[in-house]
Formats: sequence, structure tokens, C-alpha cells
Amino acid sequence: MRTIASAGAVAAAAAASLLFAAAPAPAANGDNGTVKIHDSATGEELRKNEPKVCEFYLDAFGFDAGQQVTWQIVGWKPTGDNKTVADEGAIVLDGEGNGRTEDMTLPDGHYKLFWNWKGENGAAKHKVFWTECEDGSESPDPSDSPSGTPSDDSSEPAEQPGEDGKGGEEGGDATPSASAAPGAQGGSDDGSGGLAATGASVTGISIASAILLGAGGYLVLRRRGAGRQH
Repeated sequence: MRTIASAGAVAAAAAASLLFAAAPAPAANGDNGTVKIHDSATGEELRKNEPKVCEFYLDAFGFDAGQQVTWQIVGWKPTGDNKTVADEGAIVLDGEGNGRTEDMTLPDGHYKLFWNWKGENGAAKHKVFWTECEDGSESPDPSDSPSGTPSDDSSEPAEQPGEDGKGGEEGGDATPSASAAPGAQGGSDDGSGGLAATGASVTGISIASAILLGAGGYLVLRRRGAGRQH
């Protein structure tokens, strides 16, 4: 009986040792925190990572109270050389182990964040991300480019004669019509009409003269014939 009991005790002790050996060791102080990349418009309470940003900040959660942290952002391939530090700083977290940096910007490219703290036992926290901002070039001024709207100088037509009462009168006098032009009709009436009347008078006089001459000749011949008969 004792042998069986001793064997059972040994087995139980072995099982217990295996159970404790398999259980993970609790995380060291501060190693259980996390850090995220946040767009500057994202709330601090949101525990999401944003790997593509323009203006951004670093947001930490769940570290030890009053944890002292240092951080570096390194230019990373394919746009960086994996060693040039683009920005760095330090921060002391609050009583709940949370905290954030100020907003920051970097030239467009690929980067990697290294987050270290005092008393860490494991590797540094890290995040890779891209910065890409919209093109900051100014749009061309519409007044500098051609448009369908003419300028002030060309939009107003040149003043034409006759647009108002006075101008209309001046315009009518300045550009007389063909019917009002001297000699267009009156000239032909006065000139060609007068010549036609003069020709008719001359023709009548000529006819009357011929008749008179004919009558005179007839009388002369008649008188001569009468004289011969006597």
C-alpha cells in the first residue's frame, strides 16, 4: 500500500512541475504596453494603428504609471536607408501608463518607429508606417489664365454714333443716306430735267421755222407762176 501511495505522490509532483513549467512568465513591468501611429485628427482613446498618415502623433497605452519613454523614427527602405534618424524625442506617461506626443510631420516616405522605456526587459516596441501628404502647390489663379469672360477693356463696345438722342442726331448728320446726298436725285431732276425741256423747245422752234420757210417758198413760187400767166 505504501509503495502505491508513494508512486502516486511522485506522479502528482511531476505533473505539478510540468504545469508550472508550461505556464508563461508574467510580463515584466512596462513590457505589456503598446504604442500606435495616429493621424492628428484621430482621438487619443482609439487603440487603432494608422500606417499611412500625413500629420500624426504617437499614442501609448497600458505602460507602467509614470513610465519614461524615449523614441526614434528612422527612415526605412524602400525610401530610407534603415539608419538615418528622421525625428526623436522623449515622453513621460501619466498615472495610467498612457500618453501621446505632439503632432508632427515628416517628408513623404517610409519610416520605422522604435519605442524604448526605462527598465524594459524585452525588445523595443516598433511600428512601420508611411507618410504621404497631398500636393501643397497652389492652384493657378483663374485671373491669370485665359477665360471666356473678356476683360473690362474689351467687354464694353466702342461708343457708336446714335446710341442716345444727341448721338443719334449727330450720327444721322455725319452719315447722310444716298437719297439725301446732294445731286443723287435733286441733281438729276434739276440738271437732266432742265436739259430735256431746252431740247424740246429747240425742236419746236425748228419745226415752226421749217413750216414757215416752206409756206414762204410756196407763196413765192405761186406768185411767180401767176406773173407768167399774165
